[in-house]
Amino acid sequence: MRMNSLAQLGFVTCALWLAPALAFDGTRTPANTKPPVTPVEAFREGAASLKAGENDKALSALQYAADQGHALAQWKLGRMYAAGDGVPLNEMRAFEYFSRIANTHAEDSPQHPQARFVANAFVQLGHYYLDGIPNTQVKADRTRAREMYAYAASYFGDADAQYSLAKLLLDGTSGVKDPKQALRWLNLSANKGQARAQALLGHVMFKGDVVPRQAARGLMWLTLAREGAAGEKWVVEMYDAAFKQANDAERQMAVLYLESYMKGRRD
Repeated sequence: MRMNSLAQLGFVTCALWLAPALAFDGTRTPANTKPPVTPVEAFREGAASLKAGENDKALSALQYAADQGHALAQWKLGRMYAAGDGVPLNEMRAFEYFSRIANTHAEDSPQHPQARFVANAFVQLGHYYLDGIPNTQVKADRTRAREMYAYAASYFGDADAQYSLAKLLLDGTSGVKDPKQALRWLNLSANKGQARAQALLGHVMFKGDVVPRQAARGLMWLTLAREGAAGEKWVVEMYDAAFKQANDAERQMAVLYLESYMKGRRD
């Protein structure tokens, strides 16, 4: 679903709060003055400063690189503001950084080294549109959330996007309910090792409410998910419930499926 224009997705155009070029000491770079470093150098400086625990220096360097259009610096700042990591939590600032990436790099090649960061920016925008950002112009819009996930899932082949899209298509909260397509996206994501997709796929297959019941194969996926996302309580609970309900034959067949799957991954 490659787009000629991001307008097709109806992006919100935000008046960015970001300041023009800043030197590392926080002062503005005079017009017609050669920047002290390139955006790439500034990004590296920022990353090194973060690692050293020098947050103020890192923020200044990363913002300089971001203002010059460095996508990884924009992504890093977006993640920092989204989590309140080294900066005050500010979801609107995070949204603006992710929007800049999406608006500028949507048609980058999926093989480009930074493609996974671009795809993640779309996923993060999808999350924000899913619930909205309180007290801002970004309101909950599940149709738009689905569009963000769908673009990252189809064009970039992003496993997280495929999982998020599948969830919306399963429950129909975005206005479209399509279990068949949801299972397709879950399969793609699960085979890329996305543990939450493996859990949801396994649960759906084991229960048999959406597709014909395949208890052993569902238990296989839930076993993989438990190993990959043991820290997520809901995944462990889904596995435990399925394992208790499964009979001995289903458990034994799940082991065989798992062995075959792991062998195929190694080969």
